Amino acid sequence: MRKDKIAIIGLGYVGLPLARLFATKYSVVGFDINTNRISELMSGNDSTLEVDNETLKSVLIGENSNENGLFCTNDLNKIKDCNYYIVTVPTPVDKNNRPILTPLIKASKTVGAVLKKGDIVIYESTVYPGCTEEDCIPVLEKVSGLKFNDDFFAGYSPERINPGDKEHTIEKILKVTSGSTPEAGERVNDLYRSVITAGTHLAPSIKVAEASKVIENSQRDINIAFVNELAKIFNLLDINTHDVLEAAGTKWNFLPFKPGLVGGHCIGVDPYYLAQKAQEHGYHPEIILAGRRLNDGMGDYVASQIVKCMIKKNIPVNGSKVLILGITFKENCPDVRNTKAIDLVNALKEYDTSVTIHDPWANEEEMMHEYGLKSSRSLPTEKFDAIVLTVPHSKFSKLDFLSLKKKNAIIYDVKNFLKNDLVDSKL
Repeated sequence: MRKDKIAIIGLGYVGLPLARLFATKYSVVGFDINTNRISELMSGNDSTLEVDNETLKSVLIGENSNENGLFCTNDLNKIKDCNYYIVTVPTPVDKNNRPILTPLIKASKTVGAVLKKGDIVIYESTVYPGCTEEDCIPVLEKVSGLKFNDDFFAGYSPERINPGDKEHTIEKILKVTSGSTPEAGERVNDLYRSVITAGTHLAPSIKVAEASKVIENSQRDINIAFVNELAKIFNLLDINTHDVLEAAGTKWNFLPFKPGLVGGHCIGVDPYYLAQKAQEHGYHPEIILAGRRLNDGMGDYVASQIVKCMIKKNIPVNGSKVLILGITFKENCPDVRNTKAIDLVNALKEYDTSVTIHDPWANEEEMMHEYGLKSSRSLPTEKFDAIVLTVPHSKFSKLDFLSLKKKNAIIYDVKNFLKNDLVDSKL
């Protein structure tokens, strides 16, 4: 019986931590079409900061090594001898919030080109229930010429990576697993159980596992939408939302959600995948889409609140200088995918303000490429009419805000990160 060898397809925020973990016990080949990404990883550097350089270098091995470890490549021939293929590519939505399966289909074609009898293909990308078997498996069959559940098998184990979180790392989060047959399910479960110290949960089917993932983030999205709506109400009533939440939180079963800009590659996207599938089956999901609409509109709402604060202090809005502190989708993380801070920036520009973005974590080139916006890791030296804290990076707690503001400027805190006596208003 030959030794198990694992190919990880996609080496981003999900794929690399997974590859690193499996590399501690298996021979792993990380495959990615981005040649620059391959080069940086093989040099022992991870620009996503999910795996520290020392840890990454400790698992890297050479191309022809028979030892356990990780070798990264963009050469399809280098993954031909693997018997497990784990797909971790992104699943975004388009401008109309419809699922984009292109990366998933392309990855399936890649795997199909090297698929052999007895292999197992496992998907981790977040999808709607049925996607693996209805959209991906036919591609694998067509490209490989093999028959599903006779020649090869499939599994689904939804990713539970929390970008930027150094406490809840991949091995410490219980993993849901599944397989296309009972036997395949056991093999998939055993594979993950060998490295996930928190344990695994074997779901009865792939569809159940897919559904479990997509509702995790939909649930969070709806709960945050509720407190965002509360924030709007309490602002009208001149009540501090965070004081209300703190008081209500003294009850043991009160859920501790906070208002804010809800973006990122998961919470801001996954509900649309579930909604799409529901609509295909003739059901219009009301609560899910209502929550999404409310959260998607928070950028415009926060911009209007900032402008109102400026008007109250007789600060001319047209031509004013606004400093945005934080552009990533969450704190202490360089990930700018689907960040809703962009919505706030665009909304402020519609008021003819001059917006400057400072984020010590965000990649400046990626910001320009993805959004056409200039973001600087260096703190500006000029003074501003309005300072808006959108992301609670820990580094911002040490900022000298008074040195950044003009005499009559306002400070607006989206995340309740700053002390009350420092800010003019909070969400």
